[in-house]
Amino acid sequence: MHNFSDLQLLNKMKSYIIYSFIFIAIVSAGCKKDFFNIPPQDSLSADNFYQNTEQVQASTIALYNSPWFDWNAKASWCISELLSGNAHTYSPDVINFGNFSVTGDNTQLASAWNSLYSVVAQSNALINNLKAKVPASVPASVVNNAIGEARFMRAMAYFYLVRTWGNVPIIENSLDYVNNYQINTNPVTDVYKFMINDLKFAEDNCDKMIRTGSVSQGKVSSGSASALLAKVYLYMRDYPNARLKAEQVINSGEFKLYGIDISGKTYADLFKTANNNNEESIAAIQWLGGSSYGHGNALQSFLAFNSEITGTGDGYGSVTPSIDLLTAFEPGDLRRKPTVMMQGDVYPEINQAKGGYTLPAGAVAQGMPAFIKKYVVGTPADNGGKGAAFSTGNNTYLMRYADVLLIEAEAVLAGAERTSDDAALVPFNKIRKRAGLIPKTSITIQDIYQERRMEFVFEADYWFDLGRLDGFNVTSHPKAIAIISNQERGIYSNTTPVVIWGQKYTPTDANFRLPYPTTETILNPKLLLAPVPYNFK
Repeated sequence: MHNFSDLQLLNKMKSYIIYSFIFIAIVSAGCKKDFFNIPPQDSLSADNFYQNTEQVQASTIALYNSPWFDWNAKASWCISELLSGNAHTYSPDVINFGNFSVTGDNTQLASAWNSLYSVVAQSNALINNLKAKVPASVPASVVNNAIGEARFMRAMAYFYLVRTWGNVPIIENSLDYVNNYQINTNPVTDVYKFMINDLKFAEDNCDKMIRTGSVSQGKVSSGSASALLAKVYLYMRDYPNARLKAEQVINSGEFKLYGIDISGKTYADLFKTANNNNEESIAAIQWLGGSSYGHGNALQSFLAFNSEITGTGDGYGSVTPSIDLLTAFEPGDLRRKPTVMMQGDVYPEINQAKGGYTLPAGAVAQGMPAFIKKYVVGTPADNGGKGAAFSTGNNTYLMRYADVLLIEAEAVLAGAERTSDDAALVPFNKIRKRAGLIPKTSITIQDIYQERRMEFVFEADYWFDLGRLDGFNVTSHPKAIAIISNQERGIYSNTTPVVIWGQKYTPTDANFRLPYPTTETILNPKLLLAPVPYNFK
């Protein structure tokens, strides 16, 4: 395993990264033909790169980094947090997500599509080239582990794609579409089957681990695949398999919960750069603080209140917590302060050289007096000297062990009205105990959704939870619409006394599948046609 936190690793593997971008034949951005007109490299080819174990192991590094950049920086929170009612903004380029008026012309839709299909394309390039180009001298287990990592990442990208758009094209070899880049979508059910196939391969072939909090454990494992399988099955309402996989992960002992299984660590510690690749991390994007644009984490730039927090000239407060989210925290919830900043909140870990940072009275942006703290980590000096504008080094979680515990609880509930089964209560109450909240003696699906919301807010999850509330692959969303239509999406007044200037929206069933980017449908009109069944190999 390799240390992903060190920028030197990226430099060491520069030859691979150059290679990967040469050999990617990407279907994203509508498979524009000019994308494929990449000049050849004199000294590098698929035939001479994968020659030994170290090169094969290192070949997957790029999958954890730059292909995810545009999804992570802005598109993810536009889709997951603004649509779900967790966040609020007046920013003109993304305000449409908060009021359900998004059209295919929105640039963040294109960013999300392109980024996620870039992950698919890079994964495809690795899967196909590793099969064809690695000499017999490299152990098959090493090759299959790398292919398993790529198939995990491909499945993860498709998990976001299918939950955002529904029917999407399944691509296994991007080179197949160089000359004919118009392609039909495939049905949601086929996309889920495709993901399950990828994850089962990853589960069978990726290395097994016991997580120790080492920075060298940044890659996904067999257990990571089992965990994501549990979540995929949960979305499909296949409760027996979701429970089977969740319990498999829990019983493996690979992952641990900060503050419960790992003492001395709190929920807040999960989001500090120093704790990258901790015992709770199932899969994460590995950012390189202070690196060139596209290789570092850009979230802080948009979330932080100001440049005093970041120390790098950015910090735009482009999005804030919504009133609905702020009022959803139970009194005493220890997750509140690490998640959202309120006026007067003190953060010793930010601006440490000046004795910490206090959000001042009167701090307001987007009409709101509160800001997002999660994924805001402070200045380069606060983070081991590494960092730059749009380039912090803290990981972005793709999945945490807390998710597995709540999946277990929901799978035990299995669609029933309520359960008092310890098999559900024990994992559920572990999450509440860490949050400093009173344990429950019975739980409903509403309890689980509330806990999921507060645990994973600003981690690109709640909108997709709302989308599955009424069932798997459904076109009617009465329960989700009822929740959203009662959310307060307005702002607090600047008057004395303070009142709420209210704003509520009622989405339609059609809003639960976003429009395909217009740039894509122009180049590939088949996106607008009925999906066709996928021809599984």
